[in-house]
Amino acid sequence: MRLHWQAVAKLFGLFLLAVMISLPWPGQAQTSAPVPGRPALYEFGAGYCFSCKEMEKIMGELKGQYGDQLEVRLVYLDKEKDLFKQYQILMIPTQVFLDASGKEVERHIGPLSREEVLKKLRDLKFIKK
Repeated sequence: MRLHWQAVAKLFGLFLLAVMISLPWPGQAQTSAPVPGRPALYEFGAGYCFSCKEMEKIMGELKGQYGDQLEVRLVYLDKEKDLFKQYQILMIPTQVFLDASGKEVERHIGPLSREEVLKKLRDLKFIKK
C-alpha cells in the first residue's frame, strides 16, 4: 500500500508531538491559573508549526486590543509541557477558552481566523464590542 507523502508527513508530525509531550523538559515551573476575575484564551502551539505562527500573530493583535478584558496566552510545547498535559492537548494549534473562574468553557482544534476568534469571544461574552 502506498501512502501519499503528505499523509506520511502528517503522521510523522503527530508522532513527534506525542514523543515531545512525553519527554521531560527542565524548568517547567509555570502556573496554569488565568488572571483572577478575567476570562482567558490559551493558544497551544509549537514554534515549528506554520498554523501556530499564524495564530500567534492573531493572538498578539487580540492581546493588544482586548488585553484589558481578557488574558491571551501563548503556550508552546517546548516551554510549557505541563500545561499541554494538564489540558490534554493532542493536536496543535488548539485554543482553550477559560471563564473568569478558570473553568474551560470551550475548545477548538485547528487554526481560526481573527474574525472566528472574535465571534467565539463575543458569543462567550468574554469581550465587549
